[in-house]
Amino acid sequence: MLQKLSIRNYALIDSVDLELDKGLNIITGETGAGKSIMLGALSLILGQRAETKYFFNQAKKCIIEGQFLLNDTTLQSFFEENDIDFYNESILRREISTDGKSRAFINDTPVTLTVMKQVGERLIDIHSQHATLEVNDPGFQLFVVDTLANHHTLLAQYREEYKVYKKAQQQLSTLQGAMTDARSRQDYEQFLFNELEAASLKSDEQEQLEAELQMLNNAENIKRSLVNSNNILSEQEISVLPLLKEAINQIQGIEKFNADYGALNERLRSSLIEIKDIAQEVIAFEEGIIFNPSRIEEINSRLDIIYNLQQKHRVNSIEELLAIETQLSKNLSELLSGDEEIERLEKEIAEMKELLTGKATELSANRSKSITSTENEVAKVLKQVGMPNAKIKIEQGALAELNVDGKDTITLLFAANSGQAPAPVGKVASGGELSRLMLAIKSIMAKHTSLPTLIFDEIDTGISGETAVRVGNVIGELEHNMQVICITHLPQIAAKGDAHYFVYKNEESERTTTGIRKLKSEDRIKAIAEMLSGKDPGASAIKNAQELLGIN
Repeated sequence: MLQKLSIRNYALIDSVDLELDKGLNIITGETGAGKSIMLGALSLILGQRAETKYFFNQAKKCIIEGQFLLNDTTLQSFFEENDIDFYNESILRREISTDGKSRAFINDTPVTLTVMKQVGERLIDIHSQHATLEVNDPGFQLFVVDTLANHHTLLAQYREEYKVYKKAQQQLSTLQGAMTDARSRQDYEQFLFNELEAASLKSDEQEQLEAELQMLNNAENIKRSLVNSNNILSEQEISVLPLLKEAINQIQGIEKFNADYGALNERLRSSLIEIKDIAQEVIAFEEGIIFNPSRIEEINSRLDIIYNLQQKHRVNSIEELLAIETQLSKNLSELLSGDEEIERLEKEIAEMKELLTGKATELSANRSKSITSTENEVAKVLKQVGMPNAKIKIEQGALAELNVDGKDTITLLFAANSGQAPAPVGKVASGGELSRLMLAIKSIMAKHTSLPTLIFDEIDTGISGETAVRVGNVIGELEHNMQVICITHLPQIAAKGDAHYFVYKNEESERTTTGIRKLKSEDRIKAIAEMLSGKDPGASAIKNAQELLGIN
């Protein structure tokens, strides 16, 4: 329940602190005094958007703070999920700076507006005269039936499983799309893969072939150079090896005169051995050089295959072609595994749908059972608020496909008078009838929900006299299930309150401001008397007010 509401710098309010009763709180006041401003301020800590143009003083920030007594244990887990400290007495605060920037806090922990709104929706339901349009909403009509069917746990389980089901459907759709695209490329990719596979490429093949081709194309020049080299080394009359042997013989003859000559000759002998070895290798290389036109043709043919593949795939190396071949192989393999994944997902989705259908059928049965009692309970309350012949009819239909709420459609039909065929609410109900119908629905739902606070903002539009008394009785009964705050202009309803707050305008300063104060017993008699007869009420109005308040 809302224990305290503090408002700073909002609309016509400079500063207001409002402490509320746990039962029925009545708010009345002069026309234009700003009764609904309270709700505007309260909506800010329930997650609504803010505009700086509604500031009382454009030079200061606006601060709205609400202190709530929390008894809903489900809120504790919500707080923990969002890293918010949970206290039985928790504070929601909203600050809007002059530049329009907004900050939200729960127990001094900064939170997003979305989180604040989610908390607010579990704390307060605001029902205004304009909110009667809500009764025309199919979603609200289904919500009413679900609330009275009292299958919250089953519905929550169904919705959670439905989210998983829809996610799986999306995964399947995405995979099927990818597989369709893949199949459209399959023949071409298979052709490319076969072509690369048939080429039997090796990673270092191109470099080896190009080197061998260069050797073969220059075989005659290479052979000639090797022959000439061998001649210079050993075959000519004046060649390296004979000359080197002669040099060794010459130095050998003088070795006895100097030890260094011997060392020098040893080096010459080593050189002789090395050059002989080189000459032999030159001969071997020369003998290995064979001009082979057929091998040149074979290599050119092989390189043409490699070059054509590189050009087709716009790459420059065999390594890149091998990488493409690997990827194509993977793509083709994934087609097979993709078909298997689709088959697995389709089976999984079918199983999920079967389970969901079972839960949806159970939900549907629960709704069907609650419809008759709902119709009777609403009709009973409508009779209490002065509509004895009014009735509602709830039609339950079936959807072609499951949705987040199951497989049902709910349509609320209404007839205000006997002999009148029930029809969609928006087409047959007046403003006053809508207000009372909504009150009847909310009063019944209050018995089945843990919502701590319900606010009525002038839903008594279009009613008066005995009807107003009856509406007041119904609103008064709600306090047994929850805290109720009611903004009203009818004395019959105002008299039902456990606490009465009066909103007033203060025009003493240069600027009009709005204030609110809790009325004591004598002030309350006067306020209700003024609601009955206007300013300066007479004795009869005072007496009437006392009767409404049950004061002898």
